[in-house]
Amino acid sequence: MHFLFFISLLKFIFTISFSLSSENQIKLGLDWFINPDHAPIIIAEKYGYFKNENLKVEIIEPADPNDPPKQVAAGKIDIAISYQPQFHLQIDQSLPIVRLGSLVSTPLNSLVVLKNGPIDTIKDLKNKKIGFSVGGFEDALLSGMFERYGLSLSDVELININFSLSPSLISKKVDAVIGAFRNFELNQMDIVGHPGKAFFPEELGVPNYEELIFIINIKNRNEIKFKKFLQAIQKATIKIVNNPNKTWNDFSKYRNGLNDELNKRAYRDTIKRFSLRPNAYDLDAYQKFQQFLYKQKVIKKIHDIELFIKP
Repeated sequence: MHFLFFISLLKFIFTISFSLSSENQIKLGLDWFINPDHAPIIIAEKYGYFKNENLKVEIIEPADPNDPPKQVAAGKIDIAISYQPQFHLQIDQSLPIVRLGSLVSTPLNSLVVLKNGPIDTIKDLKNKKIGFSVGGFEDALLSGMFERYGLSLSDVELININFSLSPSLISKKVDAVIGAFRNFELNQMDIVGHPGKAFFPEELGVPNYEELIFIINIKNRNEIKFKKFLQAIQKATIKIVNNPNKTWNDFSKYRNGLNDELNKRAYRDTIKRFSLRPNAYDLDAYQKFQQFLYKQKVIKKIHDIELFIKP
């Protein structure tokens, strides 16, 4: 009897300990390798903001940026960084996910051409070659930007350049690229002496959207650890905005390879785009962007989007 009681007690203690541990641990899957887009996460880690919330956050860099949302849906990780356009597509595919909050609250995607090249306006792209990396959404962006200029996708030649954006444009394999992040590719091109010119989708007919968001499994939406996570992210973001030079120095020392001219410039250009209120949301903006994706046939149906973005 005493032995059975002892075994039962051990099981109880283990269960309670595991429960307490899972309440404080978070596996966070990034959308790509660590870069300035992730500065609030790194600063929250380095400055102890996660620790102050009694959280232990494991930061995971994926081999494939498409994996983290699927892992969240499967319950293998707790939070994934995703893109709002992909988020709508994931909902349309019935993934059990919800938006937790925002990281970068404005678009970063842009259509880029050579600054000193022959393309002055969108109209000049007729019969030209445009490089892309991700089909579907980037086609939709182009369609949205083309409408007011009387162009369609059939007026251009789309070439898959497999994420070789700046090199393909600089070598003139293509006349323009879609999917170039304005905080990275423009700086990269300038550094190598081939400055670019960007056309911004949100200025040319595409509804405004959030570039990077945090998503979680829908069954976990009420867990307190996620609220604590956003509190730490908000505190880190405010620190970055108020102290850009100091936080850059600390961010750049996080790992080898971050302290270079490209990341320094990208850090500077990304600061103004971080969400100062990561748990806030604009329902009207999400509805308009969903309508845009539906019109462009990226998603098959209109969803009650508030159910998927309300904290």
